[in-house]
Amino acid sequence: MRILYVVTHPEATHHVEEVVGGWHDSQLTPAGVRAAASLAQALRTQVPDGAQVELFSSDLQRTRQTAGKVAELFGITPILDRRLREKSYGEAGGRPQEWLDRRFVPPPAFGERMHHDEGVKGAETKAEWARRIYAAMDQILQSPCEHQIIVTHGGSLTFVVSSWIKMPIESAGYASFRAPSGSITTLREDDYFHNRQVVSLGDSRHLAPTTAD
Repeated sequence: MRILYVVTHPEATHHVEEVVGGWHDSQLTPAGVRAAASLAQALRTQVPDGAQVELFSSDLQRTRQTAGKVAELFGITPILDRRLREKSYGEAGGRPQEWLDRRFVPPPAFGERMHHDEGVKGAETKAEWARRIYAAMDQILQSPCEHQIIVTHGGSLTFVVSSWIKMPIESAGYASFRAPSGSITTLREDDYFHNRQVVSLGDSRHLAPTTAD
């Protein structure tokens, strides 16, 4: 059996400042820090005492801070992996959201979506974004550890889940698994059929109602 607990970081400064996140290295807000402590407690109640646990995290500040709260409760050291970052929005990162909105070219309803150019210099395509998340997941799953915690970002959660269910990258152009900030998604593989389940998506019952999505 293997269980993955995929955490999306809680409220960060780019949420309240209404600027583009991506690789912009924002920090958790005070509310986000409190939510990180709450989700760490929720994880502690879900993982059996004495179980071996591995903790992986995006290397950006907001995810490192979140992983730090988890690490404190479990007495483990997070493994930082830049491949678990949010999508890069290139030159839009850290700029006002409305600046990106004016320039953004949405993908077509039909046709090429994974390699679509969104009109922002330096931004990753969906294919580039998905490939690095899939590569990180492949490495994480090489470990036999039964309980693994992954701290990532709301957008990147889609490709964590897509990778988990073995969706081919070329088929992921329409995939979207949405979850609130500070939520926990639970993924489970049984040890008989080796089926991979999405047990829960974006569980946020541990959060105060004011936490941002």
